[in-house]
Amino acid sequence: MQTKNRHSSSFRDPSGYIFTDQAQVFRQVNPIYFEQYNSLKNSGFYEKLFKAGLLIPHEETEATQAGITLKPENISFFSYPYEWSFNQYKHAALHTLKLQKYCLQNGYSLKDATAFNITYHKGKPVFIDTLSFDFYNEGEPWRAYKQFLMHFFAPLLLAKYYGNDMLKIMLQYIDGVPLDKVAKMLPFKCRFSPVLYTNIYLTAKYDSKYSGDKESSKEKKVNIPKESQIKILDSLYNYIKDLELKEKTEWKDYYSVTNYDADSFAYKKDLIRKWYQGINADKLIDFGGNDGTFSRVLKDLAKEILVTDIDPNAVDQNYVEVLKQKETNILPLVSDLVNPVPGIGLNNTERDSLLDRVKNANYDLAMALALIHHISLTGNVPFDMSAKLFASLTPYLIIEFPDREDSWVDFLLKSKREFKNHFDGYNLADFEKEYSVYFDVLEKQKIPNTHRTMFLLKRK
Repeated sequence: MQTKNRHSSSFRDPSGYIFTDQAQVFRQVNPIYFEQYNSLKNSGFYEKLFKAGLLIPHEETEATQAGITLKPENISFFSYPYEWSFNQYKHAALHTLKLQKYCLQNGYSLKDATAFNITYHKGKPVFIDTLSFDFYNEGEPWRAYKQFLMHFFAPLLLAKYYGNDMLKIMLQYIDGVPLDKVAKMLPFKCRFSPVLYTNIYLTAKYDSKYSGDKESSKEKKVNIPKESQIKILDSLYNYIKDLELKEKTEWKDYYSVTNYDADSFAYKKDLIRKWYQGINADKLIDFGGNDGTFSRVLKDLAKEILVTDIDPNAVDQNYVEVLKQKETNILPLVSDLVNPVPGIGLNNTERDSLLDRVKNANYDLAMALALIHHISLTGNVPFDMSAKLFASLTPYLIIEFPDREDSWVDFLLKSKREFKNHFDGYNLADFEKEYSVYFDVLEKQKIPNTHRTMFLLKRK
């Protein structure tokens, strides 16, 4: 049964695999990894990693000669690198380096440093692959060093010079960005940075020289003392820690130019809280949630809050607030609802699509505030299609409809003036008609002093 329910993402490591049983995730440890596993367990190193927040905790549920079964702490929603903001990506990289340094100091080393071994849990990055640890042999170089560069360092550097969208490059390069491509893409001045020259240009050159060379296996083995390896890790850590991204985007400061006065802003917040309590919801997803302003009013009520937005800087702003307030139940992610990330990898199931993960997470309620005019007017999505999409995701929906007199809607309509007649159907009556096919209206309230109406809908 365990092999039958093996997760589609878990096939690359012979040490073991993950499987599901009645929605619970388990990890199987194969006999080939018993020596390492028992050492990590009996030495207390696993427990140290748990307490330090470096590795997802687990408990052993079964041990036989055929395999050991582990039950990891439940992670309700797995996020992927191409959904992270710049600081989220940066902190995931720093987490990996910190983990490798801690391993070296305790006689172990990471054999894998893929960005997919990190996800966000309780507001912070955490390493999730329990079987990625191996014994450290004195002088042996870090075998996952190049993988770290391809999965973490390269995307961060490209984002620094070419913008946040470069972090999505992992959608194309699931096994990491080739360093020779990165070396060609970076500005020429980067060659004069010792950290970049050593870790990008020299590594790419070495890789190119020996790639596919049958004689390369006969080359003298490289010996790098532990102290030197730690210095390399510290150098990368300090460089990445100081990386900054200066990129202005359209929606980062959205609420500073909002259409609400103070009273209507407060009214909207109170209405959301009242409706949320009324349906006894537990888990929430806020589509187009910007910096999380409105979903954050539910943080003391909701067990889990996923906030997605197309603007990576708004997501970053939300993430910084999560860290500042230690909000363990809020997860900000970069996502375009009109073009959500697809399933990728083997059979397009190695990494699940965003919508599949949302459906599997069983959220009680979705919010779409100040979003429908962007979906309908910018994305040209008809009401019936957006209604069908929302109905497929959650049983309840709080949605805000700005009418044609709203300043943002007016701006969008003017930008579409050459297709003016095509958008005559953007009105409250047509919206209610099309959404009534999929939803029942539980409540409807106009926000005072605005041209916006709020709806609480229940899926039919």
